[in-house]
Amino acid sequence: MTANVGNLDRALRILIGLVLIALPFVSGMALFASGAATAVSVIVGLVLIATSAMRFCPLYRILGIRTCKL
Repeated sequence: MTANVGNLDRALRILIGLVLIALPFVSGMALFASGAATAVSVIVGLVLIATSAMRFCPLYRILGIRTCKL
């Protein structure tokens, strides 16, 4: 796997991922009253954090996007 996620992209992914993981538990929004919305939010947050940790995004690879410098 060749890195295709740059530093700014990684920072944003970590920030958004942490927000998505915490949001269902601390927001009290009615949207997260169902278990499905909570599960989707947590899973998407975990995927964002995982892709930032690996510096590789499979969707970027498919679309030919690269936000890191060589």
